[in-house]
Amino acid sequence: MARYDAFLLVSFGGPEGPADVMPFLQNVTGGRNIPLERLEQVAEHYYHFGGVSPINQQCRDLIVAVEKDFAAREVALPVYWGNRNWDPYLADTLTEMAAAGVRRALAFVTSAYSSFSSCRQYLNDITRAREQVGDRAPQVDKLRQYFNHPGFIASFAAAAADAARSLPGGGDFDLIFTAHSIPVSMADASGPAGGAYQAQLADAARLVAAEIGYQRPWHLAYSSRSGPPAQPWLEPDINDLLAQLAAAGSRAVVVVPIGFVSDHMEVKFDLDLEAAQTARQLGLNFARAATPGTDPRFVSMITDLVCERLDGTAPLALGALRAGPDACPAGCCGTAPPRSPAAQ
Repeated sequence: MARYDAFLLVSFGGPEGPADVMPFLQNVTGGRNIPLERLEQVAEHYYHFGGVSPINQQCRDLIVAVEKDFAAREVALPVYWGNRNWDPYLADTLTEMAAAGVRRALAFVTSAYSSFSSCRQYLNDITRAREQVGDRAPQVDKLRQYFNHPGFIASFAAAAADAARSLPGGGDFDLIFTAHSIPVSMADASGPAGGAYQAQLADAARLVAAEIGYQRPWHLAYSSRSGPPAQPWLEPDINDLLAQLAAAGSRAVVVVPIGFVSDHMEVKFDLDLEAAQTARQLGLNFARAATPGTDPRFVSMITDLVCERLDGTAPLALGALRAGPDACPAGCCGTAPPRSPAAQ
């Protein structure tokens, strides 16, 4: 069994002030010839919140929580943090780790599912960062997908139940799970056999619905589409689904952002702002469930994943799909599609 001497939190990164926004978006879309006008449109999402993405602070909070859980469970690994698109950049973090004598690290990625952008691209980023650091770069092994880990499901189930209780007057509601939309071609290539992104989202949604005792059919919708109109992306869009449900007589919805581990910009802008406004216009009561963030069940899940690799603890997984592989096979999740601006 491999020996590890560090833990690495790997995330997307985000701007932390108005001056960071355009350079950040240029990092995200580098080399893809995205029109300036499109970048400026996406930038407005950030400017609405003062030019600050919540994701970096959420990573800082998660690090504090993970360090406490590691200490409580006697996991003796120092914790590092590196981002794909903003400071602290992965290459800088790996340089710091190399200087500290780290030889092999376990990486936890803030995305639970299989697709190019949520899995394979992170592996590519780690490889690229190691190449930049050179021979002294530590080996980095990514932890498995965790969409069906009991801690992941339990944190969402508790949040969904809290959201349902917050609806005025209680009563019936439609349960909607949301995730980041991606191009259909990317979704079809996700996982070793294709289609894993949708299958994993559906399995996680089914598990959460079952845990809260929801007896009616639930819905899976998507947000944050950013590609050209001619390119098919996963549907339905959350706003379109809200309109359909209202037309069918729905009076209340609980929205569970099952595709996100914390309140990324897509959650704050696309759900809390746009989808909530759509619901108000349609006369729907709207409650959004919290993301796992630093929920103790989610934090404990991270330690569980680390212990699987440190001491061979059996992987914990619920539902119809098996626990994700320790190492993604070559070619898993396809190759890069044409990149469009993301707003994490």
